[in-house]
Amino acid sequence: MTTSNGLREFLTSRRAQIDPATVGLPPSPVQRRGRGLRREEVAALAGVSVDYYARLEQGRIGNISDQVLTAIEDALRLDPLERQHLRSLVGNPTAQQRRSTPVGRPKVRVGLRTFVEAIDPVPALLQGPRMEILAWNRAATILLTDFGAMPARDRNVARWLFLDSSNRVRYPDWEEVAAPTVAALRAARNPGRPDEALEKLVGELSVASEEFARYWATYRLFKHGHGTKRIFHPTVGVMSLNYETFDIPDSGGQFLSTYTADVGSPAAEKLSILMSWGNSPDETTPVEPDSVQSEAEHREP
Repeated sequence: MTTSNGLREFLTSRRAQIDPATVGLPPSPVQRRGRGLRREEVAALAGVSVDYYARLEQGRIGNISDQVLTAIEDALRLDPLERQHLRSLVGNPTAQQRRSTPVGRPKVRVGLRTFVEAIDPVPALLQGPRMEILAWNRAATILLTDFGAMPARDRNVARWLFLDSSNRVRYPDWEEVAAPTVAALRAARNPGRPDEALEKLVGELSVASEEFARYWATYRLFKHGHGTKRIFHPTVGVMSLNYETFDIPDSGGQFLSTYTADVGSPAAEKLSILMSWGNSPDETTPVEPDSVQSEAEHREP
């Protein structure tokens, strides 16, 4: 069973990204009406009939063999994350994709909350599968913002990034941060398992932010791993910081993000000054009491 609208949107967006010349196709004698590959060109590259591929884009194909699916993935030059997403769209998800997204605001294990606090002065944020900000430490408050002062509803990285104008200053390369954030939300959306909270978030941000809507329409997929971000703080200026993202096992899709600087770098000196400057003991409320998951709850089957 396929989700036809999502499948059509995804396949159309992927073939639109491919320059025909890069796959060895000669210049077309007929002027192209749009970017990228035509349906018949994808079909030829995948070794399937044009009618078959057209019906696939329309969601009118039943079971698809792994061989054919792989050929289409290769023709469209999909990366591993995109291949996983396509298989969920055509109803052939992996075991990881079959896991349901928790309903409501995820709970945080006591030990995980303690860990986030304990690694201070390394700034750390714990996020849920929809980028809910679930826990943070003093260092994250100093570096980024006072998440404890936000209404709980607003504690979401995507909502904060697009609706708080101060982030245009906080992140000098704002677009390079914003686009992957939307792509990561796209990747978190399981087509086979509707998520009302995620759909509501996407709908609200699409109306409130033209940029969010534009990024969402590109259908890019992304999974946070590691990299570098430039962050501005009025006390010390711009710092180039390394971020690392860690998936938390048995947490319903929670992940931890940390920020560090290269040893001996100007950014390391600035970050050290900043952490020393903001050394107030009770600046944050790292996690809401009703969102804490007890050890007993965690041990339930």
